[in-house]
Amino acid sequence: MLVNFLLIQAAPGGPVEQLMAKYQHQSSDATARIGNTGMEVAATASNAAAYRGAQGLEADMIAELNKQYGFDKPWYARFWGMLKNYAQFDFGNSFFQDRPVMELIKAKLPVSLSLGLWSTLIIYLISIPLGIRKAVKDGSNFDLWSSFVIIIGYAIPSFLFAMLLIVLFAGGSYWQIFPLRGLVSEGFDQFSTIEKIKDYAWHIALPTIALVIGGFASLTMLTKNSFLEEINKQYVLTARAKGASEKRVLYGHVFRNAMLIVIAGFPAAFVGILFTGSLLIEVIFSLDGLGLLGFEAAVNRDYPLVFATLYIFTFVGLFLNLLTDLMYVWVDPRIDFAQRD
Repeated sequence: MLVNFLLIQAAPGGPVEQLMAKYQHQSSDATARIGNTGMEVAATASNAAAYRGAQGLEADMIAELNKQYGFDKPWYARFWGMLKNYAQFDFGNSFFQDRPVMELIKAKLPVSLSLGLWSTLIIYLISIPLGIRKAVKDGSNFDLWSSFVIIIGYAIPSFLFAMLLIVLFAGGSYWQIFPLRGLVSEGFDQFSTIEKIKDYAWHIALPTIALVIGGFASLTMLTKNSFLEEINKQYVLTARAKGASEKRVLYGHVFRNAMLIVIAGFPAAFVGILFTGSLLIEVIFSLDGLGLLGFEAAVNRDYPLVFATLYIFTFVGLFLNLLTDLMYVWVDPRIDFAQRD
């Protein structure tokens, strides 16, 4: 939190500068700013010259803006106050939207969660069986042509697949099968339950497919390599020598050991799709989610929103790490976190 606090506020063009530029009807891009750290802004006339956009503005107005955003206090006092508030899940109000940050996050979170959960679920449902199949058929024609598909999926980012899907299936140049924007249609609240499910699936299909195509490659290869490593171990040869069937060997012995490393990667995969991979997808398909909210907050130097989204991302990541530990025990009962040598 401290490192990110310092990095974000060291970026030029803080909220005070942007608001002053708005008052003067000026652009707040890099040519209209100077590299003010935003960490120590005194509310005095002598410091009015610290902002290039402050020319022509009264010192009292600048002092009022500094007080409004809390920059009349030292950076360490603001950081300590932020930590105390965040411990109570009090994120304050957005600088530029003038709404409680938690209210904004609650409004955007369902979109990102929906996209992230469906994408992660489908990626795992495809990658694990495919990776196991590739391990069993290692070196076969199936392994070769499926590896070609995986290389394509690994090399091309999801947002390029998203644009290709729009061109092909969302009225870009060919077929108008799926909608181009939004998560639901107008009048969604008046639909029946079945109609709501169909409409939701219709809207989320292309964004999910784009994320799945761009994300299944690495997990498939991880699963394959993990199973190959276990298949070549001595206990597998012993099980086969005792007459165990191939299905029993694969799913009774190899599966649990090989899946440990796959499960370990679940939090990173989910958080990556939810908060990183879906950002451009949300922009391309006009999905108003949390990734887009965090990006706009960083661009606008909306500090409460930036740190709140960072806090939520970290909190979700820690929860998923805990869930991973529980799944370890479920997959392999030999793991016991209560015992230590």
